[in-house]
Amino acid sequence: MVRTLPEGRLAYGIQLPVQSQSTLYAENWEAAAGPADLVEVARAADLHGFAYIACCEHIAIPRRLAAAMGTTWYDPVATLAYLAAVTERVRLLSHVAVVGLKHPLVSAKQYATLDRLSGGRLILGVGAGHVREEFEALGVEFGRRGAVLDESIDALKAALGPEEFAEFKGARCAFSGLGQAPRPAQTPRPPIWVGGSSPAAVRRAAERGDGWLPQGDRRDQLPGQIATLQALRAAAGIEEPIAVGAIAEPLYVGEPTWDVGRRTLAGAPERIAESLREYRAMGVAQIQVRFRSRSSGELTDQMAAFGTEVAVHLDG
Repeated sequence: MVRTLPEGRLAYGIQLPVQSQSTLYAENWEAAAGPADLVEVARAADLHGFAYIACCEHIAIPRRLAAAMGTTWYDPVATLAYLAAVTERVRLLSHVAVVGLKHPLVSAKQYATLDRLSGGRLILGVGAGHVREEFEALGVEFGRRGAVLDESIDALKAALGPEEFAEFKGARCAFSGLGQAPRPAQTPRPPIWVGGSSPAAVRRAAERGDGWLPQGDRRDQLPGQIATLQALRAAAGIEEPIAVGAIAEPLYVGEPTWDVGRRTLAGAPERIAESLREYRAMGVAQIQVRFRSRSSGELTDQMAAFGTEVAVHLDG
């Protein structure tokens, strides 16, 4: 069994700032920030009980999308390895790696090394990707990216498993008699969480994932999605539990003195915790939180307040 999160608790993690700068969520201060700010946030997550820090992947952004998505997307393996060296406990999540853009043996080498260097803290989050030009530039068929991801997950399970000389045979790639070391520190392998909220992504998570990372589902949509996920998993004959995730609304602990946006959940710690406990009642195991902030210092202050004042109330 591949298990990541403690049972019976609502865990919380954070997508790192700075490393991706889409206009959909990046704060103004992030444009001038850099490695030192990433270290500060990672250490705050380590200190204040965050289950993971996360880094997402895009290799190159086309001009047609650059105004909205930006072109700042740090490489997840390099970034998480850098931050592994300055943290001790917090897990390292790729949210998400577009593993279909690479041969599975390349991804296995990178992520096995990261798991070994970090002492077994990797969570490999994977997704299908959505930027056609990235696939075309790398010679991967965009229209078949779902099938490519399915096979990539199966191949990665073999390559990251206990066998040094793993074997796999699929429609697009095959390998045998090829040894890879270092092996991951986690046994039988690092957990694989599957991202996406489309029907195909939910089915993929149910049938292949150790966890599910929904993308963009509103709170009222999650119960139906989770019911579908669990039904598909049962139909596939998989008895192992799956770590269900959710992306919470933007947060601000305390009464803000500036405009944090109407969707932001703000106020007293007990009020925030009471609202977030609804996720656990749905069957969610971990929430990804994002805080409104005007500087890296304000962000880490918010993380500290959440870890010390809100988290203690998450389990009732």
